[in-house]
Amino acid sequence: MTRPARPTRPARPARPTRLPRLALSLRWKIALTVTAVCCAVAAVLGVLVHNAVARQTVGQVRKETLADLDDALDLYEYGTSREGLNSVLDPAELPAQLRTLVHHDRRGSMVGTYHGQRVMWTAAPAGDQVMAVWSPYENTRRSLENLDTAIFGSAVLAATAVALAGLFLAHRISRRLSTTAAVARRITAGDLDARVGTEGEGRRGRPGAQDEVAAVAAALDSVAGSLQARLQAEQRFTADVAHELRTPLTGILASAELLPEGRPKEMMNDRLRALHRLTEDLLEISRLDSGAERPDLAAYELGALVRGAVRGTGLDTEVRVVRDAVVRTDRRRLDRILCNLVLNAHRHGEPPVVVTVDVPGGGGGGAYGEEPHVKPSQDRPPHDEAPRRGPPPTPVVEVRDHGPGFPDELLHHGPQRFRTDAPGRGKGHGLGLTIAVGQASVLGIELHFTNAPDGGARAVLRLTPPPPPHPPEFRPRPLPRSPSPSDPSGSPGRTPG
Repeated sequence: MTRPARPTRPARPARPTRLPRLALSLRWKIALTVTAVCCAVAAVLGVLVHNAVARQTVGQVRKETLADLDDALDLYEYGTSREGLNSVLDPAELPAQLRTLVHHDRRGSMVGTYHGQRVMWTAAPAGDQVMAVWSPYENTRRSLENLDTAIFGSAVLAATAVALAGLFLAHRISRRLSTTAAVARRITAGDLDARVGTEGEGRRGRPGAQDEVAAVAAALDSVAGSLQARLQAEQRFTADVAHELRTPLTGILASAELLPEGRPKEMMNDRLRALHRLTEDLLEISRLDSGAERPDLAAYELGALVRGAVRGTGLDTEVRVVRDAVVRTDRRRLDRILCNLVLNAHRHGEPPVVVTVDVPGGGGGGAYGEEPHVKPSQDRPPHDEAPRRGPPPTPVVEVRDHGPGFPDELLHHGPQRFRTDAPGRGKGHGLGLTIAVGQASVLGIELHFTNAPDGGARAVLRLTPPPPPHPPEFRPRPLPRSPSPSDPSGSPGRTPG
């Protein structure tokens, strides 16, 4: 048996595409609003003035013409000559509407023409005939046109002046708001010394003359000052505690070495070493928070740098170099970042932990984040022999595990100190990732935390692109021999996150 075909649903009509709205800045919105209001006021006033002047001027001409009509009717009744009056009996050029009005025994006035000229007609019945009197109207019409021209020119001048004044005022307001926003962004980026008062227009000495924009700037300065004071107090407290703990911890560690060998000594040394690492981490965080750290930049082969850092952890970690690159960085700080990310992946994630070095857009291979289908970097031509077109691609290092992934709070707000309460990701002090973020900020590179679509946490480092074609004396600096994981003289900072 064959199943009956399902009825096809009618296709949904395509939604009309919406045109993007034109984004206007505040200054132009204020200037356009002021100009529109000025034009509307000028138009209303122009119409009122025109109507008032036209009513008065035309009324005066009509009044004089009606007076001449009365005189012409009196002279016609007495049979006296109407010489000196512009009167005509039954004129052919009398407007039809006015003639109809006279036939109904009424008088009236209307603008018309007489011998090709604009005149004001007034007419009234005179027996069986129509008595009409005309007055020149050309000068009156020209006067009204000149009045309209003057009103229009005055309106344009007034609108232009008001628009310029509104644009100037809006520019001042917009500039002050832009300065306040720029200072707020600098504070967000970590520059707690930024203040609007030192970059504004010097209104701090007149508190009574402050407007709303100055009040917002003063409130931002107050918030920044309070935040800076609290953060500095926290930094001083952290540094003081770490410094005070370092000396007694060093003495306790030395004293613990004198204890007899056994399980108690191993447990005590293990806990003391953990406490010593925590103290060193707190000292490093205090130095990063103070903003006094400066990188020692040099050129290195990224692949060798990553292999050395991962080898120094002593953990089973796979390193994949898809495309190698020469980067300009601080070896010690980058080593610290990579060690913390790898140790954090082993402590809180699940194997396998893979560190991938790639240069997206460097030619060949799939998209970044996918399984590479290219030959190893040693089978490729040297980096300097690759064709250079446009800006150099950005080298990327990815550290990935296959565990439960980063918690949502870390993805949205970043690493936080002494907070590692993610379900299934173990426990810790939350300082390793914080130090990694701080060191990345010192190096000026990007560090992003994401979760892979198929599970697992991903930490992605985007390093400084390689510099443009180098002079002959430019050579990557050779790496020192990586110490053994058990070597106590190894580079500092190889502590888990």
